[in-house]
Amino acid sequence: MGRALSYRSLSLWHETTPTDWTPRAPLGGDAEADVVVVGAGLTGLWTAYYLSVADPSRRVVVVEAEVAGFGASGRNGGWCSALFPTDLGPAQDAAMRATVDEVLRVAAAEGIGCHAAKGGTITLVRNRAQLARVRAADGNAVLSPAEAAQRLRATRTLGATYTPDCAAIHPARLVRGLADAVGRRGVTIHERTPALAVGPGAVRTPSGTVRAPHVVRATEGYTPRLPGHARTVVPVYSLIVATEPLPAHVWDEIGLAERETFSDHRHLVIYGQRTADDRLVFGGRGAPYHLGSRVRPSFDRDPRVFAGLHATLLDLFPVLAGTRFTHAWGGPLGIPRDWCASVGLDRASGLAWAGGYVGDGVATTNLAGRTLADLLLERESDLTRLPWVGHRSPRWEPEPLRWLGINAGLRTMTLADHEEALTGRPSRLARMMAPMLGH
Repeated sequence: MGRALSYRSLSLWHETTPTDWTPRAPLGGDAEADVVVVGAGLTGLWTAYYLSVADPSRRVVVVEAEVAGFGASGRNGGWCSALFPTDLGPAQDAAMRATVDEVLRVAAAEGIGCHAAKGGTITLVRNRAQLARVRAADGNAVLSPAEAAQRLRATRTLGATYTPDCAAIHPARLVRGLADAVGRRGVTIHERTPALAVGPGAVRTPSGTVRAPHVVRATEGYTPRLPGHARTVVPVYSLIVATEPLPAHVWDEIGLAERETFSDHRHLVIYGQRTADDRLVFGGRGAPYHLGSRVRPSFDRDPRVFAGLHATLLDLFPVLAGTRFTHAWGGPLGIPRDWCASVGLDRASGLAWAGGYVGDGVATTNLAGRTLADLLLERESDLTRLPWVGHRSPRWEPEPLRWLGINAGLRTMTLADHEEALTGRPSRLARMMAPMLGH
């Protein structure tokens, strides 16, 4: 029970998910399957779900180092959005927009109460440099300050952009509900069963080997722990804070009446949402990358970053002065070298993969799961023809080059935001760093 309690303390989402965090049974010895999935986050569980729907006779086994929803799938900012980290064209964009509705459809069909509200995303423009950048971007209609204020009222707002293609959700409720759904459909999930090696036809764990013609790697920010994958993606931390439930008069001043998710057009990403119980959940980048792609529980919390998030929120919404913040947490997300998420299957080896979502994974994992199911079932479809299918990102530089480069990039984006606030012109520093960021 002590371990279950520790899982509950990972985040606000884990604490407020009505589930027993006691781990499912670990693998008890060697096993056989048709498909073995490594990782019981959203990528692995969506893959298992669509395989089980398409072919209930197919034996699908999922192995998970901790418990379903332990990682980014359970402790993210709760944006189920059509955002994709790289521009791959209209077909990919259309697939992402449809995916937001598909997630909500399955949640409703399976009785997953994930507190979804499709209010879209409002992204504020708060200085002249941001306004210039937004106006220069194709397809961005800029709302006036008065139009922006109809959805969100923040300080120094010069305008905003808005998209309807996002739903605020409770991510741990989604991932735990999905784990229960695949269990009802006959998928076996072994928790507390870390993969020691992932190779053609087999996944080796401390308690046995699962053999299967197809192996799916769905490990995202934890991928560098696997042999041979030290430079596949880098784990970069995103941190989040949450307020106590806020009274109606505070929300009257802030807005978000439709539970819109929100951000602004700064370079160093921030993101927020209004929860179903009227908390304000707010997160952002800024935590350092750790040498050697290390991932440790102590990295989940960084007082300096939390303080910066508090200060940013108070700058946006002075009405929050004196508000009690009840939760603070974080975790690693996976970033490929070219910032392009991918999904694929090597038919010769039977190895499949998906990931590299750069923090935009809540919806993208669903698209990955549906695509992997089609690939594994050898079904040609519109999904298998999308441009991210089969994409191979280059490997990251060896250490210490990647430690120097990534942390320099994070610091430069912070300086670029300060530069733009002072000058009112798009940052030259940001332009210089664009190749490092895959832009």
